[in-house]
Amino acid sequence: MRPSLRPAAPSKVLRLLAEKYPTRAAVESRLIYLQGQLVLPKGVEHFMSDLHGEYAAFFHILNNCSGVIREKVDYVFGARLSDEEKAEFCTLVYYPKEKIEQVTAARRATPAWYRENIARLLALAKLMSYKYPASRLPSMIPERLRSVIVELLGTRPEADAAQLAYQQRLLASIVQADAGAAFIEDFAALVKRLAVSRLHIVGDLFDRGDRPDAILDMLMEYPSVDIEWGNHDVLWMGAALGSEACVASVVRNCLRYGNTAVLERGYGISLWPLTTLAQRLYPDEAPLKAAERAVTVMLFKVEGALIARNPDFCMAGRRLLGRIDFRSVWAELADGKRYELRKAYFPTIDEDAADPYVLTAEEREVLAGLRDSFVESPALRRHIAFLYRKGSLYRRCNGNLLFHGCVPLTERGELREITFGGRTYAGRAWFDFCEQMARQAYLYREQEALDFLYFLWCGRLSPLSGREVRTFERTLLADKRTWEEPADPYYRLIDDEETCARVLEEFSLSPATGHIINGHVPVKVKKGETPVKAGGRAIIIDGGFCRAYHEKTGISGFTLISNSRGLRLLAHQKIADVRTALRDNGDIESVSETVELVSRHATVADTDEGQAIQEEITDLYHLLLAYQNGLIQPRA
Repeated sequence: MRPSLRPAAPSKVLRLLAEKYPTRAAVESRLIYLQGQLVLPKGVEHFMSDLHGEYAAFFHILNNCSGVIREKVDYVFGARLSDEEKAEFCTLVYYPKEKIEQVTAARRATPAWYRENIARLLALAKLMSYKYPASRLPSMIPERLRSVIVELLGTRPEADAAQLAYQQRLLASIVQADAGAAFIEDFAALVKRLAVSRLHIVGDLFDRGDRPDAILDMLMEYPSVDIEWGNHDVLWMGAALGSEACVASVVRNCLRYGNTAVLERGYGISLWPLTTLAQRLYPDEAPLKAAERAVTVMLFKVEGALIARNPDFCMAGRRLLGRIDFRSVWAELADGKRYELRKAYFPTIDEDAADPYVLTAEEREVLAGLRDSFVESPALRRHIAFLYRKGSLYRRCNGNLLFHGCVPLTERGELREITFGGRTYAGRAWFDFCEQMARQAYLYREQEALDFLYFLWCGRLSPLSGREVRTFERTLLADKRTWEEPADPYYRLIDDEETCARVLEEFSLSPATGHIINGHVPVKVKKGETPVKAGGRAIIIDGGFCRAYHEKTGISGFTLISNSRGLRLLAHQKIADVRTALRDNGDIESVSETVELVSRHATVADTDEGQAIQEEITDLYHLLLAYQNGLIQPRA
């Protein structure tokens, strides 16, 4: 039989595409637009990690875009403005509403002041918009004054006297209409959106600092952000979903670090039943310290039960409550050695009971009440939903691999095989399984999946933890040698180029051009540690945003910046707060380190977005051929 010469029937994809672009002109217009996008400069990405509730520092960094806005102001205005004028203008960009109030109170907010600063904002926005297609700009401008701002951005006063007169009339009309403040606020918002195309948070929004709720509120308003979960994040996720072990750990952390305000004011979770019970159990302790002791014992009990029902977690060595000799001041650890207890008073444990992990009736009531408060908190539910919507365990983005903790390895640097539920996982497959379990907890609230979130928080085999968390020893034992927490070999081998290449290949990324970007482990800069590992193949960006870590790291955090010219790392030495910025026009003080320079400027074509655009271009060409061949009839 002779083969048919008739062309194959158009695919379902082409027919669906034809509904969106029903004419040849529509296809050609879209093709021209997409081809043009491919040659635009690659957008700017900012990477931060381990914010740990430090809202004041994050608020300033987000508003000044890690110092990028000051660099653009220096470039645009150069010697035309003094250092003092540039500093005041930058503060206006960072905090427009507050700065306008300050200038108004000082009676400096004249019509000329408004015209001058709107004109400066316009010049700054024009420069920063060159990386974006004109059709995208309107969506980046706040809606209320969008049409006039778009019109201003289109003016070219340097090219024509009529254009100059047009721009000047628009500026004068804005001020005459008493809309100057609103225009400054909206222009400032546009400048910040232009400065950073995408923000990556590589884990740990919660704990230590007292306002993770405020940070999440800001991120929910941010136009383009993704989150790679940290172990502290999944702990809060587990608590919000009803895991008693996660609830007890979250409450203990908040009490230990003195940030109970996030529970009581941020999320409406009352600690009163816990503190009431604790003061009765430990009358000689301060109220919050007593509450910490009470919830810590509850934690050891529910953690022990959780470990017993999940042998695949390989955490049996952490069931230490049963190793206490309650009639003495000693406890026996998994190594068989006996260690002295710092405190040996356990009023909620029956010394003669066969199972020390059973909660008393009062403990059950208090813990159940706390669990219900976490589950029923509207603000916490909203934030956890956002973490699931925008977050993941890892992300492959523009050739880089982002994850918070570690890829479990053997001592020889090979991918460690982990058995769970009768199946064996390693590398990327283990990450995928862990994320599947985390999402299952959100969807179904099953006990097994809720327990898994606790494992992700503190398990030695967890890719978010990668160390043996020794809460028992640090709380109860006097010998500080027992406090040392064994960690996965990954944290030592990440400085080895072959190990980094193996990890990148495991995630289908190029070892020659890709980078591993982690948080989790604070980089002790003041002791000479460097965040750049393995010749630049790995970058650890936990620089201690949280004040609790400043003494350890010697700095106030890192921001990694990826733009069309390569990678650079900003080590923030000092971050001004809002009050200082407004009073003194103070700003962020950072040291910049070039991590990598590319031989040619990267374009959109070099990114994941470019790959998606190229795939759409291919489909559109097929549709155009289908129109030309008559396989699909274009609409008239």
